[in-house]
Amino acid sequence: MSIAKADLIEGMAKGMSVLESFDTERQRLNATLAAQRAGLTRAAARRHLLTLAHLGYLETDGSYFWLAPKVLRFSGSYLASARLPRAIQPTLNRLAAQTGESFSAVVRDGDEVVIVARSGTLRMLAYGLHLGARLPVHATSTGRVLLAAETRAAFTAWMKGRALPRLTLHTVTEPRRFREVIAQVRRLDYCVAIEEHELGVHALAVPLRNMQGRTVAALNVVASPARTGREAMERELLPAMLDAARELRGLL
Repeated sequence: MSIAKADLIEGMAKGMSVLESFDTERQRLNATLAAQRAGLTRAAARRHLLTLAHLGYLETDGSYFWLAPKVLRFSGSYLASARLPRAIQPTLNRLAAQTGESFSAVVRDGDEVVIVARSGTLRMLAYGLHLGARLPVHATSTGRVLLAAETRAAFTAWMKGRALPRLTLHTVTEPRRFREVIAQVRRLDYCVAIEEHELGVHALAVPLRNMQGRTVAALNVVASPARTGREAMERELLPAMLDAARELRGLL
């Protein structure tokens, strides 16, 4: 959402940008690195780091800072109170019990997708597919389903001047080809991604829509290519996922 400049607390925005500077690539930051990542001066970054450490959201050795367990309060509160994960969880567990495969529900957050619910029974869990994991939107089946749900104007604006990082040899990174992929997802209303985010992982996703027809999340299954190829996923898993998506519309 957009707000009036007078309503924006810039100090809070800068503090959050410092907190968001920590990720899997940089688990520990000093003031110089945090300043570069958050777009602040070194002095401002240092004050924010010290304040966050004082509040218990960061730990420090006096030079470097890293995330403290207290940051999990945010995700824990979301998962405990948000309607979407609670509504979807029984369906994920049922699908997993029926098929023996791993299912997740995912929402989009900018250039990433976030796993907000997953099945309790996991046959094969790819690296990083834990609850709360953040994955690149362009290289995942769920991300492509959620991009396809955007208006064409919004998707075009998102693509403008964007570089798509290559994660594996199979990742689609050429802009024209990627647009074709999203157009195909719109036509099919589902997406299969073969080893684009991680080698040895096949993923199938379908949109989850509410009663107004708006896509609010994506449902996906992750399987090993040794067990389930593209054709088998479309034949054996897609019908059950589409049925589940229809059943969930009244709950979303």
